[in-house]
Amino acid sequence: MRRRLICPLLMGAILAFAATRHAFAAEAIDPVRIKEIAAMLPAQPAGIGRPVSDRAAWQKLAQRPWVAETIKAAEKAAATEPLNPDELYMDYSKTGNRDRWQKVYFGQRERLNALVLAEGIQNDGRFVPAIEKTLAAICAERTWVFSAHDGRLVNWKGTLIEIDLGAAMTAWDLATVSHILRDKLAPETRALIRRNLELRVLNPFRDMVEGRRPLAGWMTVTNNWNAVCLAGVTGAALGSVATPEDRAFFVAAAEHYISYFLKGFTPDGYCSEGLGYWNYGFGNFVMLTETVRQSTGGKLDLMALPQAAAPAMFAVQSQIIGDIYPSIADCSPGALPSEPLVAYISRRFGLGNPPAGFEKPSRVGYYLIFYEFLPTDLPPVAASKIKPTVGLRTWFADGGVLICRPDAAAGTFAACLKGGHNAEHHNHNDVGSFSVISGKSVLICDPGAEVYTARTFSGKRYDSDVLNSFGHAVPIVAGKLQRPGAAARAKILRDEMTDAADTLAMDIASAYPVPALKRLERTFTYRRGAAPCLVVRDEIELSSPETFETALITWGKWEKLSETEFRIADGADAVRVTIDTGGRAFEITEKVLEADVHTKTHARHIGIVLKDPIEKAVVILTITPAK
Repeated sequence: MRRRLICPLLMGAILAFAATRHAFAAEAIDPVRIKEIAAMLPAQPAGIGRPVSDRAAWQKLAQRPWVAETIKAAEKAAATEPLNPDELYMDYSKTGNRDRWQKVYFGQRERLNALVLAEGIQNDGRFVPAIEKTLAAICAERTWVFSAHDGRLVNWKGTLIEIDLGAAMTAWDLATVSHILRDKLAPETRALIRRNLELRVLNPFRDMVEGRRPLAGWMTVTNNWNAVCLAGVTGAALGSVATPEDRAFFVAAAEHYISYFLKGFTPDGYCSEGLGYWNYGFGNFVMLTETVRQSTGGKLDLMALPQAAAPAMFAVQSQIIGDIYPSIADCSPGALPSEPLVAYISRRFGLGNPPAGFEKPSRVGYYLIFYEFLPTDLPPVAASKIKPTVGLRTWFADGGVLICRPDAAAGTFAACLKGGHNAEHHNHNDVGSFSVISGKSVLICDPGAEVYTARTFSGKRYDSDVLNSFGHAVPIVAGKLQRPGAAARAKILRDEMTDAADTLAMDIASAYPVPALKRLERTFTYRRGAAPCLVVRDEIELSSPETFETALITWGKWEKLSETEFRIADGADAVRVTIDTGGRAFEITEKVLEADVHTKTHARHIGIVLKDPIEKAVVILTITPAK
């Protein structure tokens, strides 16, 4: 995994939405609050990490296992010229491909990270010329805004300077470099950094907050953009702005606007963006929280906000079994919670050691400086009484997601059941979908994110069979897939949960644009014990005869066992699927989901299709572990 000084590299590519101009008016920041925060701040700016003059801290860092690799990367970078992402910037606007430009853009910043880490560890000055050359190249870039976020090319043309994820992260990176190296950098280099921070990030942000230009959309959205951009802007300000009063302005604005991010979680802490984006968005919330807490001497702690505690528990509570987590929405299958992020949360909330299944320390690359230099005396969040309850189940009642875990007799047979609605963050049309795990494999799956292109976040998003309901284990009614939008939502009819079984019944009819549809209820029954199974029961009623089919999605291989049974296997792991249509004739179909995805294997849609139109029907699928 790539290493960064400040923020994680984007997982795939990042949401390309209108993060710039917005109709919302500025919301006044209380000048009294700014004065209160100014009194908490030190006289001089200070970034995260430790300056190279603190040799004890850097010598401790030098013992980390990734150091040799980083020194080697820095030596290679010092022997080459900086990269030039400007040459590929127009690629996205011409072809919709963002990856070629982003590879160079992030490569430039990785180059800087390696050089700075190597200089901090060795402290012999040999990497400083390459660092200054790379800093100059970054400051010479026409824009720090991602090409996918500059569809109108206003940043590229210089007609407007906006702040997006890339600009905010770059600003915090450069402020951190200046803080760490200090007088090792030439005065003109440090002045160049300050001018660029002010021009590209700090002044535009102040203008938005004070009403001289429209707010950026991300300031009032409830997804990861809000936390990432606020963390980058505030971190850059705390590390570079001269006076406590001016720094306090940015902290007060972050304190105000971060409330929007926290509103994006359901009250029970469910993150509809998925685990990968929780790592990214809540990870940056943690970085914002801790940077502000340290800068204010512990007097301002955003983690103590009542609405922060439940989202903090999402990673722990969303574990299905072992190292398997839901791949709902645009979450890459196989994603794991960030180990240092969960370790931080565990320390703040007194959870003890994180359970197994988290991203291992050897893979930690992002947040490097932040986490390596964390203080050892992190205070507990005293006001919080929230503790994660990871046992036989996690029921995110507000989010509509139930995770069913086995007891000792059921072995490794588990399930994840989803209600929710079709206007969630990074939404897939997936009301009523589910995943099944047996052994170490996800045998009935949610396919997760596709590789992002310009189409992914356009009006043609649901042309993708990975993002629309064809790519999820849900019915197709009268030939219609599910519709997008908040009105397409599961109404929970019954939730009964015992040690022996969990039952979740939901009305999912609103998800289908079928006028004749009078009733569509899906009932999940997950049974534990020596004969574990998941029963999926669909009851359908229509005012006129229409076609009906249901589906399973799998990365595995399937084979027919009998007229009413088939087997899905992935290596040694397998499940048996028994079909009960009440005697109605049906056929089994297969179609590969051909979208460009992050997994090695394309998922398959296995359809169970009633041969004749129906007005009423009950279709039951029983899924059990198999050999």
